[in-house]
Amino acid sequence: MSESVILPSELKLFPIRGCILPPGEHLPLNVFEPRYLNMVDDALASDRIIGVIQPAPGGTPDKPALQAVGGAGRIVSHQETSDGRYLMVLEGLTRFAVEAELDRQTPYRVARADYRPYTQDLVEVHMPPALEVKGLLDRLHAYFDLVGIETDWPALEKAPLSLVINKTAMAAPFDAEAKQSLLEASSIPHRAEILDRLMQYSLDEAASGSQGWTP
Repeated sequence: MSESVILPSELKLFPIRGCILPPGEHLPLNVFEPRYLNMVDDALASDRIIGVIQPAPGGTPDKPALQAVGGAGRIVSHQETSDGRYLMVLEGLTRFAVEAELDRQTPYRVARADYRPYTQDLVEVHMPPALEVKGLLDRLHAYFDLVGIETDWPALEKAPLSLVINKTAMAAPFDAEAKQSLLEASSIPHRAEILDRLMQYSLDEAASGSQGWTP
């Protein structure tokens, strides 16, 4: 990501359970609710930036509580369908902390975003050589077999490990709490550690029938 990206202090929010947007990744979305169609229209008319954030326990069905951290993304492609939906792709820019939710006259929610804890997200991250790659890739093989994820393994094994980790964090069928832990990881190596533990728990559960995971 370029450090010259201008990030809005007031961020349009798109709450989606079980969905995270790490920096540098691409998230396809099918937008159909009227309030979020309005949000996309407003984003396209301004900075094209939207904050993807998970709901948290609490609040009301119309206004659930929100997690403290989300991912800001820029609309890089969009298409309006014949039935009025938007098919669009967001490119992850950086994570953000919700400093405060703002009272704005919009049908969607808006927050004051604090990007300062995540300045490293705007800089390309390289995996340190100390990371144990083979063990993680072996676990990926076993986990993908377990949950039925198909992939091009020769291509995956040649891809940057940071890309593999982020894409797996987005696509794997972990619960919302686990997804949030992956998003909030302090670094790519930390995200790799959490991902490895999550996959190992899933493999252990499949083998023993036990349940439970602790971030």
